[in-house]
Amino acid sequence: MIKIKAMQKNTNTYQLKSQNLILKDFNEGSREVAIYLSAFDELDSDNDIIRRGAFAKSIQERGPLSGSNRKIAFLRYHNWEMPIGKFNRLEEDQKGLFAVGKLSESTNGNDAFIDYQEGIIREHSIGFRYIKDKIRFIEDASMESGGFYEVNEVQLFEGSAVTFGANEFTNVVEVAKAEGGKEGIIDRISDEISVISKSLFNGKGTDERLFELEMKLKFLNGRLVELAKMNPQQKQFMISKPSEDQAFNWAEIVNKLT
Repeated sequence: MIKIKAMQKNTNTYQLKSQNLILKDFNEGSREVAIYLSAFDELDSDNDIIRRGAFAKSIQERGPLSGSNRKIAFLRYHNWEMPIGKFNRLEEDQKGLFAVGKLSESTNGNDAFIDYQEGIIREHSIGFRYIKDKIRFIEDASMESGGFYEVNEVQLFEGSAVTFGANEFTNVVEVAKAEGGKEGIIDRISDEISVISKSLFNGKGTDERLFELEMKLKFLNGRLVELAKMNPQQKQFMISKPSEDQAFNWAEIVNKLT
């Protein structure tokens, strides 16, 4: 039985939300990217389901076609000091919030251009605020969480390109369990390591960009170590953090994983 319960999330704070949405298109000549910033009618990691129409008011008031001088921003890492371009299109379709962003020729824009070009940017995220009386908790006894939040409107501030998704490989052990095994998550991490290693070897962009890539490489290596230490008989794990200069025998780790 499904019941609607009066329950509110915090509507006063700036929120971030990332969903596993694939980059739709990247046009190097025009420096434009076609992306989905949010998906409709899908349960996300925040236990939210966003309904179509949730972004309509924000698009009307501060979208690319509005007369506002405070338009919805196209950022990197949700950092308002790191704009990477502007949105030429923002619209809702059956799938979700679709956007076309044009990358600027600023330093930040050029770094983002290289990251799109080399396959580093794979995820996008939104910065927003929940609207009071536009979100409700719907009880559903069939769900482990007891229900979900139905979100009918938000105040959208920005869409960001992110190197780290909000929940990307945060707990690889739980992800591996949820997806029925380690093989898929190992392949995904290995693919990302290959892409980032190649990009570091190419050495394009600013020192800041290369440092960020190096940090992500360390992060992904750490996830492989975590999987290597995974004991499927235990529910809790003690994860040791390797020192930065510690060398790993990756062949041995992969053998342990398989």
